[in-house]
Amino acid sequence: MKTSDRQSSHTVNSNASRTKKILIPLGIFALGLVIFFVLSSMAPKPAKHEIVKKAPLVDAVEVKRGKVVFEIESQGSISPRTVTTLVSEVSGQIKNVSDKFVVGGFFKKGEQILEIDPISYEVALLQAQARLDGANAKLIEEKARSEQAEKEWELTGRSKNNAPILALRKPQLQQAVADVKAAEADVKSAQIKLNRTKIVAPYDAMLKAKTVDVGQYVSTGSQLATTFAVDYAEVRLPIKEHDITYIDIPAMGKAKQRGSQVELTSVQAGKIKRWSTFISRSEGIVDETSRVNYVIAQIDDPYGLISNDQLTEVLPIGTFVNAKIIGIETPNIIAIPRKALRGANKIYTVADDRKLDITEVEILRSDSQYVYIMDGLQDGSHVVLTKLATAIGGMSLRLKGDPEPVDSKAIKPIEADGQTDKQTRMAEKGSPPSEEESEGEESDDKKNNQENEPSVKEKGDL
Repeated sequence: MKTSDRQSSHTVNSNASRTKKILIPLGIFALGLVIFFVLSSMAPKPAKHEIVKKAPLVDAVEVKRGKVVFEIESQGSISPRTVTTLVSEVSGQIKNVSDKFVVGGFFKKGEQILEIDPISYEVALLQAQARLDGANAKLIEEKARSEQAEKEWELTGRSKNNAPILALRKPQLQQAVADVKAAEADVKSAQIKLNRTKIVAPYDAMLKAKTVDVGQYVSTGSQLATTFAVDYAEVRLPIKEHDITYIDIPAMGKAKQRGSQVELTSVQAGKIKRWSTFISRSEGIVDETSRVNYVIAQIDDPYGLISNDQLTEVLPIGTFVNAKIIGIETPNIIAIPRKALRGANKIYTVADDRKLDITEVEILRSDSQYVYIMDGLQDGSHVVLTKLATAIGGMSLRLKGDPEPVDSKAIKPIEADGQTDKQTRMAEKGSPPSEEESEGEESDDKKNNQENEPSVKEKGDL
C-alpha cells in the first residue's frame, strides 16, 4: 500500500514540473508582448510630410522647316570604261616587243606594243606594186592603140559613130583600166597587211594581261594582249527606287552633261583616301531582282598618267569604294535626329503647357543620323530627345531652365521615419544642417522626449 502511494505522488510531481516548464516561457513571452505594446503606445508618432512628385526633366530640340540636301549613300567597284582584247590580223613570228609590254605597262594612243615579222608582207607588197606597174603599162599601150584605131577609121571617110567597138579597141582599153584598178587594190591590201604587223595601242591604255611574247608564232585570230582605257574610269552605283528622284542625272543622250556631285572614299594602306567626281549617266533600267537603279559615276584620269599630276591620288581599277551622292535641294522638310523617332513613325513633342504629345508623322526618308519628315509635325515644335520609360499622352514634362512645378495631384502624405521638417528640407536640398539648426533640433528632441518619456515610477510599476 505504501508503494502505490509513493508511485502516485511521483506521478503528480512529474506532471506539475512539466506544466511549469510550459507555462513559465509562455508567461515571459506574454509579459514581453505587453511591455512592447505599452512602450510602442508611449513612443512619439513620426511626423507626416508631403512628398512632391516632380515632372520628368527631358531634353528637347526646336525644329523648323527648310531646304534639305539629301546625301544618298552607295558603293561599288571601279571598272574601266573600255576593255579591249588585241587580236592578230596576220600570221607570223613576233619579232619585237616594247619594253613596256608587261602587265601594268602604259601606252599612249598609237604607240607600238609589239611587231610581227613583216618580211613576208613586204615581199607581197612589192609583188603587188609590180603588178600595178605592169597594169599601168598595159593601160598606156591600149590607150595608144585605141587612138591609132580611131585615126585609121577616120581615114576611111566614114562616121566615127558608126564604127564597130572592136575596130576602135574599146573592150581592150576597158580591160586595161580594170587591170589597173585590181592591181591598185592588191597594193592597198598588201600595205594594210604590212601595217598590221605592228600592234599599236588603240587609245591611252594600260596593259591588263598578255598572252604572247617575243619569238612566238601567232596565226590570224590569235589573242595577243588585253588593254583597258585610262582616260577615265567608271563606278556602277546601285540606288534605291525612292532615292533616285533626289539625284540629278543627265538626260539620255547628253554625254557632256554633269549630274550630282559624288564623293568616293576608300581605305588604302590604312588611310582613308577621297576622290571627287560626278554622275555621268544612268543605265536607264531597273534590276528585276533587286529592284534598284544603277547610275554611273565617272572618274577622270584615275592613274594620273595623262595629266602627269603627281599629287593625284591613284584610284586603281577594281578598288571597292563607298560613295556619297550629293542630291538636289528639297524644300519644306523638317529634319530631326534619328534618336528622336519612337517606333516606326511616332515622335514625342512638348506643348507650350509642358504636356507630352505623342504624334504620328509622315517620314520622307531617313539616314544614319537624321529622319526627314514631310507632314505631321508643326514648324517650331519641340521634339523630345530623351527616352522615357513610360510615356503617357498629357503627362507633365520639364525642359532645361524650367522651374520645378508642384503637381498637386501627385502629392501623397507619407511617414518620414521620424524626421523633422528641417531635416526633411535639408535632405531635399542635399546639404547638412548648420550647427544652430542642429542645436535647435536637439533641444526640441529633448523636450519631446521629456514630455513623452514615462517617469521612473511608472517604469517601476510596469
